[in-house]
Amino acid sequence: MRSALSALQKLIQLWMSTSSLKDVCAKPVSTQTVYCHLKKHEMKAFVKRKCLLLLKRHIRARLDFALAHQDWTLEDWKRVIWSDETKINCLGSDGRKWVWKKTGEGLSSRLVKGTMKSGGGSLMLWGYFGWEGPGYVMKIEGKMDTNLYDNDPKHASKKAKTWFKDHGFEVMEWPAQSPDLNPIEHLWGILKRKLASHKEPPASINELWKRVEAEQEKILAKECRDLIESMPRRVAAVLKAKGGYTKY
Repeated sequence: MRSALSALQKLIQLWMSTSSLKDVCAKPVSTQTVYCHLKKHEMKAFVKRKCLLLLKRHIRARLDFALAHQDWTLEDWKRVIWSDETKINCLGSDGRKWVWKKTGEGLSSRLVKGTMKSGGGSLMLWGYFGWEGPGYVMKIEGKMDTNLYDNDPKHASKKAKTWFKDHGFEVMEWPAQSPDLNPIEHLWGILKRKLASHKEPPASINELWKRVEAEQEKILAKECRDLIESMPRRVAAVLKAKGGYTKY
């Protein structure tokens, strides 16, 4: 029993495969025994979620931001305009796509994620939204223009800062590496799911752009408001994580 518990602790702490435990345990432990203890302790395996790397300075900045805004009400968050850029692929996500497959089932179009030699192409977009709903989406040609701004260093040009000051905008100090504190990330997710619902992939970048414009028009103000209403919970989650990762 103690050997099994020791193996379980190593498995959790080092993220070892069950088959590797025999090399580190003092006594032989079967894979089945480890699985039983994992189940008993309600542990399940999952693919590590990709998140931006948080260094100590990022964690400190995130915690400072959360502390400074923990008393903000929904009325405060309603005044914020959220902006960011994103990438849209002609052939969907860059990541893995899962599908259920029957035992012995041969390869078919249902089980294949199609690719093109050229990669199919992609669009870089910049957009924003607020309490009243989504704003316009801008197609970015080449590198990100320095006029665009979301506290990313490449956006924080003197020209951009001057424009905001001249037009009466207060620029918030936003912590780096914190997409979970910018609900537009979830709005991009809504847009991408709408694009993915099309039966056929776009034949060209121009067609993809037309679809983006059309689907952007369909995003409701309520969808934007639901995201903004999550901000107090997002801030609370960062506080609870002491500046670390959150479920958002």
